[in-house]
Amino acid sequence: MTSMIRIENGWLTGDAIRHVLSPNFDRRPCQVDKIPEQVSLLVIHNISLPPGQFGGCYVDQFFTNCLNPTEHAFFEEIANVKVSAHLFIDRLGRVTQYVSLDDRAWHAGKSWFNGRENCNDFSIGIELEGTDDQPYSSEQYGQLATITRQIMLAYPALKFENIVGHCHIAPDRKTDPGASFDWLRYQDLIKSVQPGRTHKSVTNSETSK
Repeated sequence: MTSMIRIENGWLTGDAIRHVLSPNFDRRPCQVDKIPEQVSLLVIHNISLPPGQFGGCYVDQFFTNCLNPTEHAFFEEIANVKVSAHLFIDRLGRVTQYVSLDDRAWHAGKSWFNGRENCNDFSIGIELEGTDDQPYSSEQYGQLATITRQIMLAYPALKFENIVGHCHIAPDRKTDPGASFDWLRYQDLIKSVQPGRTHKSVTNSETSK
């Protein structure tokens, strides 16, 4: 089955979308004419908590400042870090939105793109559940392509050449989404996906990749 995905006032709607509100955001800065900064960049990240482990509620807890540092040694390092992404896509293609696309999520950190610093000001950040060296699932690629297409329709300043990885805007600090991310596959899917619909799952075995 496929389900409709739309963007309404900065929020995704559809059967596969859940909303978990993060406090880690603020408004995008205004330009000289007091018009909010336009979205012109899309940044792809990866995340897994604990590192290399999938599933569970730790990503929700991390982006909502509720991570318990006693539950894992790695959590002691990040429990007090206040960050967020606009969207998170898990291994099954399920989507969680934490911040309105119209607002500034805190996902990029120190960064630059095409001579501009502070990429959070003009970007949308999407986290994929994964690691740099493990293949992403077909469900993730399909959902990511669908959402990207919808974002491009809603924010026309975003062009294909402005879809990048965290590694491209912070190369001295970040490596995600890593060598395991298939950029050509993703780009082909963006061009082929029917606007507003997500790709059908291929096989059950694909979800475990």
